[in-house]
Parts: sequence; structure tokens; C-alpha cells
Amino acid sequence: MHSLHNIDISGKRLLIREDLNVPVSNGQVTSDARILAALPTLQYALEQQAAVMVMSHLGRPAEGHPEPSYSLAPVAQRLSELLGQTVRLVSNWLDGVNVSPGELVLCENVRFCVGEKVNDPELARQMADLCDVFVMDAFGTAHRAQASTEGVIHAAPAAVAGPLLSAELDALSKVLRDPQRPLLAVIGGSKVSTKLGVLHNILPQVDHLIVGGGIANTLLAAAGYPVGQSLHEPDLLDAAAELIASGKIPMPKDVVVGSSFSADTPATIKPVDQVGDDDMILDIGPQTAADYAGIVQTCGTILWNGPVGVFEFPAFAEGTRALSRAIADSSAYSVAGGGDTLAAINQFDVADGISYQSTGGGAFLEYVEGKTLPAVAALEARSRSVA
Repeated sequence: MHSLHNIDISGKRLLIREDLNVPVSNGQVTSDARILAALPTLQYALEQQAAVMVMSHLGRPAEGHPEPSYSLAPVAQRLSELLGQTVRLVSNWLDGVNVSPGELVLCENVRFCVGEKVNDPELARQMADLCDVFVMDAFGTAHRAQASTEGVIHAAPAAVAGPLLSAELDALSKVLRDPQRPLLAVIGGSKVSTKLGVLHNILPQVDHLIVGGGIANTLLAAAGYPVGQSLHEPDLLDAAAELIASGKIPMPKDVVVGSSFSADTPATIKPVDQVGDDDMILDIGPQTAADYAGIVQTCGTILWNGPVGVFEFPAFAEGTRALSRAIADSSAYSVAGGGDTLAAINQFDVADGISYQSTGGGAFLEYVEGKTLPAVAALEARSRSVA
């Protein structure tokens, strides 16, 4: 892919696709992690005296029906504070944007545009007509073939990868293609079905695979252990048994159970063979946490996506806390991705110990699964066409 840093952008009109889909409450951004991740790209473009237009989505509004609750106005305000200059929010930006070199404007939510999700060619052309150079910098949306992420790449006069997108791909490539061994993957989540492709693709590549949440419960059931009322998938026991047969997945020795899925249910530690019919497994136990921490300390590279328990509930947070601190304290190169994972990193204050935090959720998983990311493929095709 051609890179933003390898072209002259001085005085050029840049249209940059970022992932600024951040949580907003009462008109205020409550977590600016994704904005901060995009900031170096935007600052570089401004330093080069480019005329900068930024577009992003926010939430899931109905196309063609702009709703104030999905407006990027709070993001524009936060960007103004971080950049130290006024960032205008432009509502009717498809009709043209007045922006000067050294200025940055934010285009209103791309999902207000009819045709965005279906990758309408005419909408993509309208976006492309705004700029001299399109910059795809939103790794978090690179797995979606939409007008603002993939279609515009084909229509723009020039299209390049932004620094954040490149950094994300470099970090994941370091883990998946040339890792320092042993390589550990930590995959949590509620369902085996949603991550079965990831598990199957990554299993041959890793030396150890720790699973958590409903995925671990399904594996326990497949191994013949009682899981009571725990979230699991009985129809995937055969698939789970195949994963266990690899010999790379350590099984929990103890778990923390409750009588209901609630923050105030009493927590009880039990060996895995003593889970009752009415119990719900909501976390790994202390012995299992210690075992997993021991594995972490032996590894050279760690890929982390998903918690190992219901860490939002204080009584069931200890397993994820122990594992996250073990990863942060290790000397391994670690890459973490996914909303719940980043929330856990923030909750347990271990960010400084994680080598790279990916802004992607779905894109992160699809890349690990070995799928082609449409935006990346489009950038590669554009690069070949002008090589």
C-alpha cells in the first residue's frame, strides 16, 4: 500500500476516513481513546499544510434520517480541544467543503448518507470528488466494504494508507507472521460460534490458546464437566472437542460461580467437577488464574481478545484482572484488541504494560481469522495500478 508519509500533501485537499465511533453521553465524549489514536495522523496532515476533511461514523443511525443523538458534534468539540484549533462540523458536506490549508473540518456522520452501507458507487464518487488524496486510516472499519471505507478508494484521484491503519497491520503481522515464541492467544467471548473461525485459524499458529467466557464453558461441557446454567452452546460440543484435542488449550481447574447473571449474586469458588445444576460459571478460579499467569510468563508474544470472566461485576472480575496484569507484567510483545478487552485494560490500569492496543474489534478478529479486509485489498489494488 502507498503511505501518507510517502507523498507530498502540502496544499492538497485530504479526505481522511477515521474511526471516531466513540461513546457519547449527554453530549460529551466519555472515552476519547479512538480520537487520541487518530490524532497523530491529523496533526501530521495539518503540519504539512494540507486542507483536511475528516469523515467517520458514529453509532447505527437509519440512513437518510439524521438524528441529533448520532451527530459528531461532541467529537468535533473534543478534536478542537486536542488540536488547539477550531474544528468545524459540516453537515451538508457532499455538496462541497470549504476548507483552507492548515485547517481541519469534520464531516457529519457518514451513516446519515443514503448508500453508505451498500457501498453505493455514486456516493463513493461524491466523496472522492471532494479531495486530491483519500487517506484510509480507520482500521476499525477496514473489514466493511462501504462507500466511505472501500468504494471511495477506487474513485479518488489518489488513495493511500494512513499511519494508524499501517501501524495496526504491522502490529498484527508481527504477531501472526513472525512472532517470538512461544506464541499465546487469549480468546474470550460469549459464544464459540462467533469465534470458531478465529479459533480454528489461529490454533495451528499458536503454542498456547487460553479461552474464556462462554467459549470456555462450552469446552468444559465437551470435556464432560458439569456447567449447570452457564452460558454455553450444546450444539457445538463436537467442534469444542476438536479444539481440546489439539493439546494447546489449558482447561480450568476451578471456577467462580453465582446463582444468577447479576452483580449482586454471591460468588463461590468451586472445582470444575463440582459445578451444581443451578450454578452459573462467571469467572475462572484463583488456581486457574495462577496457572494461566504462569503460561503468560513463558511466552514471547501474546495476542489478546476478550476477557475470561464477567469482569464488569466486581465479584467476578478477579480472573480477568489477574490475567491482564500478568500480560502487562510479562516481557512478551503483546497486542490487545476488541471493545471488552480495551475496557478491561482501562479498568485494571494496565495500559502501560500492553505493547499495542488495537482500535479494531470486528476488523481485528477478521484479520486474525485470515480474512481479507476489503479496504486493505482496495488500497493494495490501487498501489499496484500506479506502480
